[in-house]
Amino acid sequence: MIHEILPVGLLGCNCSIFGDESTREAIVIDPGDEIDRILSILKHHGLKLTKIVITHAHIDHIGGAQKLKKATGAPILMNSNDQPLYDGMDIQANWLGIPTPEKGDIDSTLREGDRLQFGAHHFEVLETPGHTPGSVCLWMPDEKKLIAGDTLFRDSIGRTDLPGGSTQKILSSIKTKLLTLPEETLVVPGHGETTTIGREKEFNPFLGSL
Repeated sequence: MIHEILPVGLLGCNCSIFGDESTREAIVIDPGDEIDRILSILKHHGLKLTKIVITHAHIDHIGGAQKLKKATGAPILMNSNDQPLYDGMDIQANWLGIPTPEKGDIDSTLREGDRLQFGAHHFEVLETPGHTPGSVCLWMPDEKKLIAGDTLFRDSIGRTDLPGGSTQKILSSIKTKLLTLPEETLVVPGHGETTTIGREKEFNPFLGSL
């Protein structure tokens, strides 16, 4: 399996590019910016993009999605509870002092338990509200990998002081959906270094009461 992690944009969002080595089908998760670099990696590996998956609708994670869709024809998938955030992309752009990215329709809704297939591999969708109302994480059981978006970080958790955030909900999401995964699970957060579920159980100061 091909997996490349590419920090993109002003805030260094971790965009993940996954590909099946046999079928060459690919999934891109959180293409926040720098779409030319993402397209270059897809071309380098000879991959055909079949899905653009968004963990949540903050601009640093979704800002380049429409541009990537135009270039590849791949549909965009996002949890519908984040539609208001997506609709307010211009407000988010103003917060950062950047131009508003191109917007368009979301093609399909991500729901708890959805299976996202690419070749012989698949993700299972976990709804993990808290950082935003529609935040999701993507669990790959055959590889024991978790794409955590901005729900769980190395030594931290997602911020909850932005519109739609909830500390109670994010802690509940982490306790019920993430800490139940195998301790050796590799966690790819939305920003920063990778970690494991076991490490965060032991060292993450925000999870001591869970």
